[in-house]
Amino acid sequence: MLGRRLLVLGLVLASLTGPAFAAKTPAKPKSAVANDQQIAARRQALLAFQKDLVSVIAPQAMPIPLLGGALLARPLTDLPDVNSFHTLIERATIAPGAGPEINWVRLSDCDTKADACPNPDAMEKLVAQAPDNAAVWLLKLGQDVRNEKLDAAREDLGKAAAAKVYDDYTGVSLKALATTVTLLPPPPAVINPLSPTGAVGVQVMMVFGLAETQPQPGLQATSRLCEANKDHEAMKADCLKLAKLLEWGSSPLGRSLGLHLREVLSDDQAQQDGARRARRNLVWQVQSFAQLSSRAEGDTALAQHLLSLARSGGTEMSLMLTALHDYNINVDAPADWEPAKPQG
Repeated sequence: MLGRRLLVLGLVLASLTGPAFAAKTPAKPKSAVANDQQIAARRQALLAFQKDLVSVIAPQAMPIPLLGGALLARPLTDLPDVNSFHTLIERATIAPGAGPEINWVRLSDCDTKADACPNPDAMEKLVAQAPDNAAVWLLKLGQDVRNEKLDAAREDLGKAAAAKVYDDYTGVSLKALATTVTLLPPPPAVINPLSPTGAVGVQVMMVFGLAETQPQPGLQATSRLCEANKDHEAMKADCLKLAKLLEWGSSPLGRSLGLHLREVLSDDQAQQDGARRARRNLVWQVQSFAQLSSRAEGDTALAQHLLSLARSGGTEMSLMLTALHDYNINVDAPADWEPAKPQG
């Protein structure tokens, strides 16, 4: 669900947990083994259902349906070439009206073994299609930092700071998925007989689950670059300018970075305090939405509403805030509230 994704995004801006050591696991009782087998059978049925959906979508010629089909196809194997992720996302890029959101997803159409990720052609086209999108330059920044091209990374930072928007296109991918998963009814084999949400629960799970694999810009690399150069006045100015843009960007993680940069780089104590309060509210929003979306697993009306919000478009951030508003959840954290600690 999107709530769980948001919970991760909002809380792990720059934190990594240490290695976990698992204790010896006792043998499972027969009832648990049977339950695992049922879950595995439903998973296989779900993959078969995704293949059926891809087959229905593949003949279409418009970019958004093809994007939805490509996202459905991406985790699948043994597809005919005409229905593969590669073929569908390539067709989407040349479809009439195709925008940069297609090349954003196409970034992952690459060969990791050959160290050819993200897709270099998609990256080149994104820079040409969306030069005013800071997310594109931060994606390039992360790549340049990995390749130790620090001068190029500093140039990327300046271009990101001069951009007009920050959009990682998750909202478009959610819309594409939400408008395609309903083309066929989920078969009984994919529906948990104990689930009160039935088919709509399966559709919501598919939409928000598949959207989790959206390519992400180099936000941690940006944070490190800005903090390492806080005594460099020109770069600091770019970082603070970028922070303002990120604060009103498309994703909770981007907003979190913007607030973090303002808190650690601003010389104004009031600005630092304001950023700290806003970041606390953001964590409240993320955790509140995570709780709300977990309720959708047992609430058909809520599941249908989340599916409707995804279908209407917008951004990941706007979807979250709209859902909180629609269910009368305050977007400002209570005075006595403390963020939940990440599980170690």
